[in-house]
Order: sequence, then structure tokens, then C-alpha cells
Amino acid sequence: MNGAEQAHAVVGVLAAVTGVGAAVVGGVFFAFSAFVMRGLADAGHDSGDAATAGATSRGSHVGITAMQAINRAAVRPPLMVLLFGTMLAGLATCILLAVVGGGHALWWGLAGEVLYLGGVVVMTVAFHVPRNDGLELLDASGVSAADSGGRAGSNETIDDRWRRYVVEWTRGNHVRTLAGVLAGVLFGVAGFVVGAPLLPV
Repeated sequence: MNGAEQAHAVVGVLAAVTGVGAAVVGGVFFAFSAFVMRGLADAGHDSGDAATAGATSRGSHVGITAMQAINRAAVRPPLMVLLFGTMLAGLATCILLAVVGGGHALWWGLAGEVLYLGGVVVMTVAFHVPRNDGLELLDASGVSAADSGGRAGSNETIDDRWRRYVVEWTRGNHVRTLAGVLAGVLFGVAGFVVGAPLLPV
């Protein structure tokens, strides 16, 4: 195997690893879309006693407290390394594909990087993080949403705020899930295309 073939092999492996990373990120988000948020929303249903005006039902208290804990745990190294490490690996893949003359593989890689960057990273930073920060400000013990970041001029209760958070967060998470999985496929195709000439026939 000459130097050019070795370079193509290395880039092919990097593209495949990036594809796996993107797919794993998409899988993590899929879990939230498929059952985690549904479970938290069900826990957030009023357990029987009507909440007083501006107060929080026991069910919503459970859901909010659990999601706040999840959000705090999410910003620790394991998920952050996976999330942003995949982005950097994708960028490195695209650069190396351009350097070694990856041909069509470069376009597959670029499509995967753009999709991952926009649909996963930007969506997380611009859409989900502000909502998570707003949820963190809520006092689930029973203050009104207006006192903790609710919509200006509204009489939105904590229960209302929680229900809105779940709906909006989950819809945005569907986008992240799809983008992560599709980006994984695109990087996988890039790795196959750049490495295909090296396969034994």
C-alpha cells in the first residue's frame, strides 16, 4: 500500500468513526424523543389535586425537578465530548478529504458536516440551551412562571410553562435526532467511497 492509499485508508477510518459518533448522538436524542420526554410529561400530569393559581402540581414538580437534574448532568464531559468531538472529527474529515483528493467522498462528508453542525450543534446551542436555562430558573415548589421567566404579560403558571417546555423541546429534539442519524449515514458513505478502491476484489 503506497502513501496515497494509506492516506485514503486513514481518512476512510476517520469518516467512519465520525459517522458512528454522529449516529450515537442521534441515538441519545432519539431516546429522549421516544420515551424520556414522554415519561417526564406523564409524570408532569396533575396527580389529582388541582394546583392553586400560580402554583405547581405535584406531578409537574416531579417532571421539572427531574429534567433540571438531567440538564445539569448533560453538560458534563461524556456527552459534551461526544457532541462537539464529533463536530471536530467531521471538520477534520472534510479537510483531509480535500487534501487527499477524496472526490465524491468530499461532498458526502461536507453534507454530513453541514447537517450535523446545523441540525445538532446549532439547534442545541440556539434552541435547546435557552429553554434549558429558562427551566433551570423555575422554582418547582410553587412560584408562578411570571416570577421565573414566564411570558411577559401572561398569567402562565408553572404547570403551563412545563407543558410548553416539553412540547417545544421535544419538537426541536426530533430535528436533532434526524440530523444526527442522517449525518452518520452521510459520513459512513463518505468513508466507504474514499476507501472503496482499497477493498480487495
